[in-house]
Amino acid sequence: MATTFLNNSVQQNVVDAHYVPPLRDSVKTAVEKYFTHLDGQQINDLYEMVLSEVEEPLFQTLMRITGGNQSLAAKILGLSRGTLRKKLEQYDLM
Repeated sequence: MATTFLNNSVQQNVVDAHYVPPLRDSVKTAVEKYFTHLDGQQINDLYEMVLSEVEEPLFQTLMRITGGNQSLAAKILGLSRGTLRKKLEQYDLM
């Protein structure tokens, strides 16, 4: 019985060590933190700001992971290669 408990505990620790929280949790935390730091300041164009803050590191990381393979990166993103190229140019990543 003790061995079973120990094995289950070890298995759970392995699962916990590989757990990656959903991306939305990280985004929610970052947005909440951003609003906390605003301390009531007026803000405009939040949607565009958030998109640009997320897109650039997304494209940087994906291009690194794919070894610069634009076709593969476009496929992973669900974008056309042309759209990806425009975005890479927009963020000066080409």
